[in-house]
Amino acid sequence: MERNIAAISTALGVGGVAIIRISGESPLDIAERMFKPLGKTEVKDFEPYKMYVGEIYGEGFTDFGMCVFFKGPKSYTGEDMVEFHCHGGIAISTGILKKAFALGARPATNGEFTKRAFMNGKMSLSSCEGLIDMINGESVSGVKAGYYLYREKLTEKIKYLQSRLTYALAFLDVGIDYPEEGVVEDNTEEVIAAVEEVREEIKKLLSGYGKGRIIKHGVKVSLIGKPNTGKSSILNRLLDYDKAIVSPVAGTTRDAVEGQIDIDGIRFNLYDTAGIHGTGDGIESVGIEMSKKLTYGSDVCIVVIDGSSPLDKDDEEVLSCSKDMTRIIVANKSDKGIKCGVNFDIAVSAVSGENIEELKRKLFDVTCGANIYTGGDMLTEERHYNSLKEAELSLSDGIEGFKAGNTPDFVALDIKSAWDSLGEVSGETASEKIIDEIFAKFCVGK
Repeated sequence: MERNIAAISTALGVGGVAIIRISGESPLDIAERMFKPLGKTEVKDFEPYKMYVGEIYGEGFTDFGMCVFFKGPKSYTGEDMVEFHCHGGIAISTGILKKAFALGARPATNGEFTKRAFMNGKMSLSSCEGLIDMINGESVSGVKAGYYLYREKLTEKIKYLQSRLTYALAFLDVGIDYPEEGVVEDNTEEVIAAVEEVREEIKKLLSGYGKGRIIKHGVKVSLIGKPNTGKSSILNRLLDYDKAIVSPVAGTTRDAVEGQIDIDGIRFNLYDTAGIHGTGDGIESVGIEMSKKLTYGSDVCIVVIDGSSPLDKDDEEVLSCSKDMTRIIVANKSDKGIKCGVNFDIAVSAVSGENIEELKRKLFDVTCGANIYTGGDMLTEERHYNSLKEAELSLSDGIEGFKAGNTPDFVALDIKSAWDSLGEVSGETASEKIIDEIFAKFCVGK
């Protein structure tokens, strides 16, 4: 076993309870020297997975709390673990942690408890990624996507695909070792069918990456239009509070104003931009150029026009610069009557709130679709997408080579390469650099 590590596993701050976690070669030895049970059972005789009440010794003070022992391998890390549950003051939790350090534990690094769980075979690499996605999730869908990974759903799929490739490789390996037996020739259709099955399943996963990315990161929405069409007022209505400054003075919004809303569990990141129009103001011109760049980087644009007035050249420029984007054309000021003379997707009134809820629904339908499902097979990590894309390309090369008459050893190289690419998702073939990068995203206590 590795040396004992210790950390505060709850958020540092004032609260009802804080948890100090110790894991490694002999956490119970440390607990013996810093916990005095209230009952007759001594620390060395603690029954695993049972809470014991008593005094916890901190650095220069004593707290009253609880201690629990987790016997490896049936613990989070797969090692012996001890947790102290103390009162949630900053001085209390840090003082108890310092005591653990004084007794021989070292500070845990970011994600080291979970990394030990991975190294000890308690979790796959994708499960670890799902855990940090759950912790960092800012929407219901983000948490669901993280939970899908955490509960090994993607890993199960990947391991099944690897098993099918192993099946195909078995025939090829026999053909390499005993070419005179004709094993490959006799089973060509079966080998190709197995490899093509895996390739098609990979394609299905890859095709869902766009929506998977939205589920995890949310939808980027820019509100664009000429000055005084009501972009800021619509943003405030969508957020249901005043975020952007509203003024009849043209050019009030110069920097993008941000806000977030949740629609059916999906996070929408809204950006109110500077009004697009001809101007001689240098600072305002910079804001307009930023608006255009933000437009091109958005998943969807809400193009706001003044529905109560005919279009002018500034409106035409806005419609032109967004024509190739996914967009929703909104005619604002419907309370004054519609006179803009252009086809629009929805008419709203930022003053009265008319059709604002319908605008939210349209935002969801345009970007996510009516049939988006956050509980099934999905890719949410760019790393996973890249690995599966490499696997797909290797399998395509292998299939083409097989059909072209390549020898089994060359075909086997492509299939083995695909197997390794799949293993980067589960962690079976992931490099140390990738592993370190993943766990660097974790907080210290996890």
